[in-house]
Amino acid sequence: MMNAQTGLSPRQKAAVIVRLLLDDDETGVKLEEFDSDRQTLLAEEMANMELIDRQTRDAVISEFCDSLEAVGVTFPGDLDGTLEILADRLSEDATDRLRRLVSMSGRGDPWSRITALPQDDIQTLADSEAVELVAVMLSKLSATQAAKTFSALDRERAQTVAQAMAMTRNIGPQALRRIGLVLAQAADALPHPAMEPAASNRMGDMLNFASSDLRDEVLDLLDREDAEFAVDVRRAIFTFAHIPERMEPRDVPRIVREVDQQVLIRALAQQSEKEAAAAAFILENLSQRMADGLREEVESLGKIRPREAEEAANEVVAAIRRLQTEEGLTLRLPEDDE
Repeated sequence: MMNAQTGLSPRQKAAVIVRLLLDDDETGVKLEEFDSDRQTLLAEEMANMELIDRQTRDAVISEFCDSLEAVGVTFPGDLDGTLEILADRLSEDATDRLRRLVSMSGRGDPWSRITALPQDDIQTLADSEAVELVAVMLSKLSATQAAKTFSALDRERAQTVAQAMAMTRNIGPQALRRIGLVLAQAADALPHPAMEPAASNRMGDMLNFASSDLRDEVLDLLDREDAEFAVDVRRAIFTFAHIPERMEPRDVPRIVREVDQQVLIRALAQQSEKEAAAAAFILENLSQRMADGLREEVESLGKIRPREAEEAANEVVAAIRRLQTEEGLTLRLPEDDE
């Protein structure tokens, strides 16, 4: 159907608008968001057009702007876009159920679902699915996600996946979509515990701030009653004594800035061997002037009650955990995990 004012069909007018938008770098128009049929039609229409006079161009722009002003509200038109809008408004169970429905129906983009998965789920797929599927998945992930996932594969599997990457060059859109659907369904079938974090992590968090006597008693009990759980709890525990083993020396100044100086001085006044070693590690990784000043403060403090030193040490640990959660501070894994 031709428009009497411009003599252009709706597709031709769309081609004019897209051509104008492509000339403007600030619009950031992304034609890849259209499905392949629409992209093809648009390209064919643009290929058949030549010159458009200024009056026709202005009429098309005016009509386009009038259409935009007449729009009251827009909807995504697919479930993926709808879920993105609703985001945190839906429960996790409802979101998962809707994701499964869209996967089973074959609608929506399975790859947007896969790339948004938690890293643990992506890694599970990479460890368990056929290497050909894993190679395609790595090709669709962001560079950071792909690198992290690939690096965590065992050596033999990583080599096999690397060889399979060559097969991804000639995959067509339909095959790519089918592979995405298979992986999305596999992701939906992954078990997810109802309680987060894991019980061992929660137990470790609680024991971090328990007295050393209570912590040792609980760990001894767990060693006798459930040795496997005890191992996981020990890995989750992070105390003042673990600082030299788990912290990067370059991060020590960040911790010192985060803790009140009087608290830090009491924490450094440790008497037991492991805690004193942690205090020495902190001082060794500060500037000489700051370290000397803190040593003088500790000496002037004299001997303090073990309970005071332990409470101060717990505050230092709390600051480290806070930086780990909020600012991305990285702790090394315990030696038996490396």
